[in-house]
Amino acid sequence: MTKNASYQTHFTRQVQVLQAKIYGRSKLKDSMLERAIGYFESQEFTANTEKKSDASATLEGLEQTERSSHLLSICQEIIELTEGEDFEETNRKSAQLLGTIQLISPTEGKKVAANNEQCKSLYKAILSVRLLDRLLLDNNVSDKNIARIINEFPETAYADFDSAARKRFTEQVKIPLLMASLLQDIGNYHPQAQAILLGEDKQQNPYRNLDVEQRKKLLQLNYKHTLNYLIEGLGVTSYVGNSKEERDQFVIDEQAKKQFIQHLLKSSVKPQQGVGNLLKVPQIYTSIIFSTKESYNYKVLPKVYQVVNKNAELGACSQKVVDALYQITGMFPQGYGVIYMPEDELGQQGGCYEYAIVNRLYPPVPEQPLCRIATRKLTFIGYGHNIEVKKTNNLYFPHMAKKVASLSKERLNEILELLASNFQERQELDLLPRCWHANEYFSVRENQKLWNRENN
Repeated sequence: MTKNASYQTHFTRQVQVLQAKIYGRSKLKDSMLERAIGYFESQEFTANTEKKSDASATLEGLEQTERSSHLLSICQEIIELTEGEDFEETNRKSAQLLGTIQLISPTEGKKVAANNEQCKSLYKAILSVRLLDRLLLDNNVSDKNIARIINEFPETAYADFDSAARKRFTEQVKIPLLMASLLQDIGNYHPQAQAILLGEDKQQNPYRNLDVEQRKKLLQLNYKHTLNYLIEGLGVTSYVGNSKEERDQFVIDEQAKKQFIQHLLKSSVKPQQGVGNLLKVPQIYTSIIFSTKESYNYKVLPKVYQVVNKNAELGACSQKVVDALYQITGMFPQGYGVIYMPEDELGQQGGCYEYAIVNRLYPPVPEQPLCRIATRKLTFIGYGHNIEVKKTNNLYFPHMAKKVASLSKERLNEILELLASNFQERQELDLLPRCWHANEYFSVRENQKLWNRENN
């Protein structure tokens, strides 16, 4: 593929800005992450000095409120980008955000680990709210914090909530869930945790494999400092208005939200069958899709549920919740580059393969991803239609790989030369491809509209 000038749609820019607001690093030090780091460093400094003055305590109170307001604005933006007027539109918007995160991320090279570290928090937060929806629709959530809000609308099923009920539920349940998910690993950035990750000399690779004791200590520190940041580092947002009744309810709601976030974080450590699975299961899933380990291999991402199911077998999370997430995502993650052999009008497969990109959630058959085609007759296009890639056509699966291997080497080279931008460098590697790296294709603005109305 010839690479055109790289520019972006408004949505793609929105996603990059949102990621920067969460885990970005800049001179302004104004991301969610950098605000937390600033708090941790100030706490370390204070611990080594005399007691805070009244003035500094007042200033800290103002900073607490500002940090909370910033986090709230991030969660509101996530809701705006992922929630629609109905179930179908919500899933389309969520698929677009998840897929865009994947497609703007490098899948090879030295920047993968650092990028994946920045992506994980947002990605798993989106999955957490979609998982909540699924479990509620299936009546598989048992939690007093969630039940308290559901019971405010006793005559209405969750699926039938009107706009007022959805707004109330979003403010009291979905926003706290997003906050908990975004904050889940923030304690890893406390100086004590960073000393393990970077070493005392701060020269170690933070993404290296830690030994058992280091890993255990890091988990303890993350848990401790994440909760500390929630309880001490974040204040409550201020009530705006003149009604005493509304103000009193606002205070009650804010306290309940903070307690819910704390409960989510605590219960996610050993969730068993409880609500902590809303954090734990997406966390395990995302740790594979956006792995920071040297063993990261884009090609094997569809094996993610082998790891997630193993965790369920070992009791680290609920199999029921794992199955619910599998129903949502299917086997192939959003934005994944699928290669398939198309069929003609008679259902016969030809002597070539084509490219597609996973672009929708809830595939009817989890092993058969819902995709947007990216090539037609071995030519890249930006206006393809949606398809369901059958297992019998997908080159990811061994039986199809064997079928492609039966094509002549000359034919395989011919196909590859048309589809690979750096054909000479990759012909040995990709002669029998199982998937394709779609991020270069997606770097072209015209190819970033994988979720709009399809064109046939």
